Amino acid sequence: MKGAASVGTVRFARQQRREATPTEDALWQALRKRGLGVRFRRQHGIEGFVLDFYCEQAALAIEIDGAHHSERGEYDEWRTQGLSRHGIRVERVRVGDVETDLQGVVRRIAGWIAEQLGDAPPPGPLS
Repeated sequence: MKGAASVGTVRFARQQRREATPTEDALWQALRKRGLGVRFRRQHGIEGFVLDFYCEQAALAIEIDGAHHSERGEYDEWRTQGLSRHGIRVERVRVGDVETDLQGVVRRIAGWIAEQLGDAPPPGPLS
């Protein structure tokens, strides 16, 4: 497992789980319970950051980007570089894509998992 989260990070992650947006909930329903053959965690604290969704097996973080991300491009890039130094691949999906094409987003995530694991897409409902 990567670096442990601080107490503050854990508290923030718990708060984020309680206050999930409808978009986060929709994607979580598709990813939870090994929906793509691997385990995802939501609002997972790691390396001092809280990731929207994280798959430890594939070292893959999925971030949902809303309108506020256009104003924090430098921070997002810094964060992505920091996580990549720890072997974590960060992929971003837009809120609008999740809202209008959830199955397409899930297929993209399945492809990223396959790339990370170096094999065919994991078993799941879309394979």
